[in-house]
Amino acid sequence: MTPDIVSKLPNVGTTIFTVMSALAAEKKAVNLGQGFPDFACDTKLIDAVTDAMREGLNQYPSMLGVLELRKAISEKVERLYGKKYDTNSEITVTAGATQAIINAVLAIVHPGDEVIVLEPCYDSYIPNIELAGGKVVSVPLTPGTFRPDFSKISAAINSKTKAILINSPHNPSATVWGREDMLKLEEILCPTSVLLISDEVYEHMVYEPLQHFSAASFPGLADRAFIISSFGKTYHVTGWKVAYCAAPASLTHEFRKVHQFNVFTVNTPVQYGLARFMADPAPYMNLPAFYQRKRDIFRQGLAKTKFKILPSEGSYFQCVLIDELAVAEKNLSEADFCQWLTSEVGVAAIPLSAFYADAFDQRVIRFCFAKKDETLGLALDRLARL
Repeated sequence: MTPDIVSKLPNVGTTIFTVMSALAAEKKAVNLGQGFPDFACDTKLIDAVTDAMREGLNQYPSMLGVLELRKAISEKVERLYGKKYDTNSEITVTAGATQAIINAVLAIVHPGDEVIVLEPCYDSYIPNIELAGGKVVSVPLTPGTFRPDFSKISAAINSKTKAILINSPHNPSATVWGREDMLKLEEILCPTSVLLISDEVYEHMVYEPLQHFSAASFPGLADRAFIISSFGKTYHVTGWKVAYCAAPASLTHEFRKVHQFNVFTVNTPVQYGLARFMADPAPYMNLPAFYQRKRDIFRQGLAKTKFKILPSEGSYFQCVLIDELAVAEKNLSEADFCQWLTSEVGVAAIPLSAFYADAFDQRVIRFCFAKKDETLGLALDRLARL
């Protein structure tokens, strides 16, 4: 008989993304739930990776990441945000942003340490903290607007607080922190030793007239921050699972202790391909316009329904309120509504309650518009029934 074990994550089950994707496949629904594109990446990127493979660049690279890629990352960050990270001691290539986040948490959080998370939040944050033995301190973003409440953030900080985890552009709400938000966070953290994990994977998806303000641009934040971004999101290759973490040398030193015994290193030819592809900044500089067009097409279609459309300032997500729909009179929860929408209308979405530890339900669901125009068109045709 297999011995019983005590679960380290007793409250974790199958994720809503797995559940909704399976239901979407079963019902042949248009899947606007899980956040990944259904279109191909640039063939030049494929060629660059293929060339690296053919050149024999297929063995273990440096644990830190391929030097050429770390140089390209350092140059990009300095050019965009004015912060120079040392190629050798302050940049690490990771197996996706999710791995970078758990690396940072495991590197700094000791049993009993408190970590502030702002809910709703990406579903890996809380389990990561629990695996490290830390205590999660949840501070809600303001319901309805999803803006940070800095009075509540400040009140949550005490002598046990090890870190705060932020995300802008924000998944799932699609809001973006402005310059004043970052300055306020810098002011709050200045007299403390609280570390910052800044999840910036959607940094290149911020829509006019707004812009992305990286923690790297604020000295009082950069000096205490692990800054994480994703090639998968930027270059439409989420399945490649390649990202990076930029942090001061002392933080990177601890980060790499975890990294080397977690994944050790990352796919070699993909790293070389990305480094070569990054020589041209146009793909990421043009990304906001690319996704803003898709967002606008999707929002125009949603305007013909009874969904109440919330702002979408960044990321490739669109949130809507469901209160004005006739089916809402049945008092369906967000999760039940998404099940109904998938089964009966043929479009899959994600309930925002899935991004709260206590499943807080505010009648909001999330769509992903990182899809081909024809996919969005089909989804909008079906949603028009509403």
